[in-house]
Amino acid sequence: MLSFTPALAGVAVTVALAAGAVAARALTPLAGAVAAVFGVAIVVFVGFPYLALLILFVVASVLATRFRFEEKARRNVQEGAHGERGVSNVLAHILIPTGLAIGGGWPGSPLSPMVVPALFASALAFGAADTFASEFGVLAGRARSILTLRPVPAGTNGGVSPLGELYALVGAGTTAVAGLGVFAVFRTPLGGIAVFVPIVLASGFLGCQVDSVLGEVLENRGYLTKGSTNFLGMLAAVGIAAGLLAAFGGVR
Repeated sequence: MLSFTPALAGVAVTVALAAGAVAARALTPLAGAVAAVFGVAIVVFVGFPYLALLILFVVASVLATRFRFEEKARRNVQEGAHGERGVSNVLAHILIPTGLAIGGGWPGSPLSPMVVPALFASALAFGAADTFASEFGVLAGRARSILTLRPVPAGTNGGVSPLGELYALVGAGTTAVAGLGVFAVFRTPLGGIAVFVPIVLASGFLGCQVDSVLGEVLENRGYLTKGSTNFLGMLAAVGIAAGLLAAFGGVR
């Protein structure tokens, strides 16, 4: 955990960034308040490298959401009225990273601090993969069911396209590389540094596929909401990352 003065600085930075996201209409006011609360917990418990990676994820998500927004709006597949994200979306993408931060920063926690960076980055890699696949893939104009391969309208839950899958890889991969860079700059110890990037990339991408399957099987039938589907997809990504770390000896 951060000491008092750095923690105070972290709180100020986090609140200011959340307010800026609301002002830029990237988040609704309530979503901004929720993001600020969880962001404060992240920076206080595990410090600035984790906050920096979270900020990079948010910026990339906003840019992807705003990309060719007018075209998405004409097709009625846009996010919000102006591309803003609501509370359910924020909670779906920040609950697990915050839990990992608290688990990694809490004194005496059984969660090894050596594996927290990879798990945290994998959670955000899923978020980036899912966002990129949705925001760029929908522009392909066509998709197929991930389970049956039947053609479905673009934007359908469980619908995938080659373009969307490519951008899912891009989202997961750029998060993995950015995470490695951020943690290196802040000299954050990594468990299994040689496998950090491939594990984060694979976990984020595979978690995105789990999200698509859940979307087709459960969300389309009303058993899950979009937020709960995203939450479970991220949980799957973290579980995959934990399994891969254990398999490749990354857990110290």
